[in-house]
Order: sequence, then structure tokens, then C-alpha cells
Amino acid sequence: MSADSYNTIEKPSIAEFKDRGSKFIAYAFPISYVNVFKEKLAAVKKEHPKATHHCFAYRIGTDGNNFRISDDGEPSSSAGRPILGQLDSKQVTNVLIIVVRYFGGTLLGVPGLINAYKTAASLALQITPVVQKPVLINYRLQFDYTKMNDVMKIVKQFDCMVLKQEVQLFCVMMIGIAKKYVEEVLSKIKELQRVGVEEIK
Repeated sequence: MSADSYNTIEKPSIAEFKDRGSKFIAYAFPISYVNVFKEKLAAVKKEHPKATHHCFAYRIGTDGNNFRISDDGEPSSSAGRPILGQLDSKQVTNVLIIVVRYFGGTLLGVPGLINAYKTAASLALQITPVVQKPVLINYRLQFDYTKMNDVMKIVKQFDCMVLKQEVQLFCVMMIGIAKKYVEEVLSKIKELQRVGVEEIK
């Protein structure tokens, strides 16, 4: 995985694993923001209100620092960490996996739990394609409406992603530029003159 791109999933998936009566249902979701994770977790909890546990792991971004795990009442490190381990072994980011457990009456022990959560997460990742996406650097552009066509030409030429735009006499546009094209795009935008450019941190 190069610094210019990352691997992720585009479509959600669901997989199921059973062990000694306990049922583990794994949901994999593509996510880019923490607030999306909260929505997905709330939705899964609503769908499975009687489940014993709703354990999860997610990783967002490409620096490796934005991740979270939860054992949701299972023994420490028996659920969230094995789920995260599957994200890392597939080398994917911007992915959330929630594993719902219905207790089947037999205690599985920590090794059994680790295996069950790991397997359920792995199955969910196996049935959704992994795709490579460019790392985007976000910029805010400000320009006069008369420059709109020129700006859009550059945006389309370099396959930039328009994240937000306000079109009036004076336009504000937020775009994501693929990391490998940043210098080229910025130099072309500067050639247009009277277009304000600012990186969004």
C-alpha cells in the first residue's frame, strides 16, 4: 500500500459464524468519519436489541492513529482486538466491523471468543471486494463565478472530488485532490489568477 493510496471496501457486508450454540453476526461498513460509525452502531443495536454483545473495531484514515475497539462486556481483548486484527491483516482502512453475539448457553472461554470474533470479522471482509482509493488532500477554493468553468476543467481533468460547493457571484468550493496530483493541480489553479486556495487541515 503506497502513501498515495489506501485499501478499503465500497459495499457493506454481513456474515455469520456459529460456535457451540452462540451466534456471531458480523457487519462490515465503509466509513470515513466517526459520526458515521455512531449511526451504524446505533442502527445495528436497534436491529438486534436482544443480542448479548455488540463488539466492534474501526480504523479511519491513513496514519494508523485513528482507530477504536470495544469488547462490550466480553473479557478484555477477546473481541475488539481480534476484529481490528482482521482489518489490519487485510490492510484496509475507513472500515467499521460490528460483531453481534447471541449467547448460546455454553461459555466459549477467551481462546474460543477470540477465534469466533476473528472468524466472523474475516468472513464479512471476504465477501465484500477490497478496492484501492487515492489519498485525498482537501482544499478550499474561493473564486469569482466567471472562473467556474476554468476551475471545473481542472477538477475534472485530475479527477478531484467536489466535497462541497456554494455557487453565487463569489464561489466557495471544497475539493479533495489525489495526493500525487496536488502540486500539478495547485500550479494550474494558480495560473488562473484571482482564485484563493487554502488547505483544509
